[in-house]
Amino acid sequence: MADLLPHHVRRGIHPSSVSRLATRLLAPNPGPMTLDGTNSYVLRAPGAPGAVVVDPGPLDEGHLERLAAFGPIELVLLTHHHADHRDGLVRFAELTGAPVRAIDAAFCIDAEPLVDGERITAAGLVIDVLATPGHTADSACFLLAGDAPHGSMLTGDTILGHGTTIIADPDGALGPYLESLQRLHAIGRTSGGHVAVLPGHGPVLQDLGDICDEYLAHRAERLDQVRTVLAALGADPADPSTVAKVVDSVYAETDAAVRPAAEASVRAQLAFLRTHG
Repeated sequence: MADLLPHHVRRGIHPSSVSRLATRLLAPNPGPMTLDGTNSYVLRAPGAPGAVVVDPGPLDEGHLERLAAFGPIELVLLTHHHADHRDGLVRFAELTGAPVRAIDAAFCIDAEPLVDGERITAAGLVIDVLATPGHTADSACFLLAGDAPHGSMLTGDTILGHGTTIIADPDGALGPYLESLQRLHAIGRTSGGHVAVLPGHGPVLQDLGDICDEYLAHRAERLDQVRTVLAALGADPADPSTVAKVVDSVYAETDAAVRPAAEASVRAQLAFLRTHG
């Protein structure tokens, strides 16, 4: 889910190769919170008969059938539980017979939950699992270190191709999110090159380390803005009425359609400031 962004021009639904190991299919669910739509990814090593799918996306029969046509599908991975990424899970498992794995056991089908630091081998690939809570408690990223030239990271909604993500308070939390960004930043800076970002929405980005720098700077700036508003208003961050006051000041230009996202982000910011100052 995107943070306070306008609807972008919709791309076509045709598959596009975005790296040596990844093909992207754009789901037909564009909107203020999904940008062009959800990116579903098909991962496969050259010459491998099977494939791995990351985030089947919404319950759209045509989209799921197009994904299934890349089969046989050996495994389905879920970056997080939001509906635009997982509503098609059960139907896709029916179409393909593939097991589904996620951080949250509630969304697994015929498989065990993902574990932070786990290394998965499937479809001729090596996929490293990173638990990256923040956007949601169950957010995960997947590293394809063998993707040319310097690896790629599938980030779900932890990092987007446009703008920044919301912190889905109370499920998500800003403290863990900042820690997740720092962890991703370290991978981007120690990989020996530019790790590509394959996001849950929007276009592919070329440098994980650089985008993490931008995200961390954005979060620091937002927190400073919120601190300034709290001081100017003499507002209590624990007072529920403070949320609307901060939104009106910091997100004054926000469209009504995405105001709930702004409110969720502000609640997360206020919760962070109550404990971290």
